[in-house]
Amino acid sequence: MLLSLAARRRVLVVGGKGGVGKTSVASAVALDQARTGRRVLLVSTDPAHNLAHLWGVPVGDQGARVAPRLEAVEIDPARATASHLAAVRETLRRAVPEHLTREVDRHLELARDAPGMHEAAVLERLGEVIDRGAAEADLVVVDTAPSGHTAHLLGLPEQMGRWTDGLLRRHERTRRLDVARANLGDEEAAAVLGPARAGRFARGARARGRESRGLEIREVLERRRALLTRLRGTLTDPSTTAFVVVLVAEHLPVLESVELVEQLGGTGVPVAGLVVNRRSPAQGDLLTARRAVEDGQLAAIRSALPGVPLVEVPLLAGEVVGVDGVERLADVLQA
Repeated sequence: MLLSLAARRRVLVVGGKGGVGKTSVASAVALDQARTGRRVLLVSTDPAHNLAHLWGVPVGDQGARVAPRLEAVEIDPARATASHLAAVRETLRRAVPEHLTREVDRHLELARDAPGMHEAAVLERLGEVIDRGAAEADLVVVDTAPSGHTAHLLGLPEQMGRWTDGLLRRHERTRRLDVARANLGDEEAAAVLGPARAGRFARGARARGRESRGLEIREVLERRRALLTRLRGTLTDPSTTAFVVVLVAEHLPVLESVELVEQLGGTGVPVAGLVVNRRSPAQGDLLTARRAVEDGQLAAIRSALPGVPLVEVPLLAGEVVGVDGVERLADVLQA
């Protein structure tokens, strides 16, 4: 089920509770698809940088080749935030008078640690990487951060899109008032807008500069809106993207996985499958008892999510580390 989902999609998103093997499963699927001849981009949004630890090679935000036809990228929240703020700073410095540039810098430094700033920057970076993958790769596999972060992140495109639309509407109203003010004399402006508003808009027009500056800001906002629109369209299109939840057959991961599926459904992101990782073999008294507990948890999640396909992955004798470990898991997924 898991490999067939990846084979029929352009994007595969892997989520779930921390510590259940998301990075291992995502890497194994990516390697399997690369071995079929597809060009694969493996992306992690987890700030823990588990891809580098698993593959045993430096990865980073700029990406690295970890196997033939397989490139890995670790999105760095701090780097993404710094890059985002640098772009905003450059745009604003061109759009405001020189004496206000220090004020712009001060506000942006305060914004660096504002709630939601890192998530917004990571989301935009993810959109850029998926756009790049659509142009250069046959499949993008996204290894996400733990469940709560993932559900919040994937709900952001719609929220940020609405916020950007609001900024664009406000910018357009301001632009029209500036144009009207520029076409009116001082007395006419006072008659139409009233003395107080005429004075305020005159000062605003001087502060914002000419129409060309306003157009630059609008272009930036429209590029962001287009990026978020494409990302949301990609994530919510079941013919393009499959989201799978990885879990282990234990009480808390099962409960968290059910909640994640419900949260994702609320954001318009359908879940295509469940991967129950590290299933114990029924050998010996201890493992047989453990297997029975796991069977009970599997019955619970099948009852809670009857329409979601489920695949089981057995517990492996060795760790999934390095190319050899990922290959062993990929071979198991094919069985």
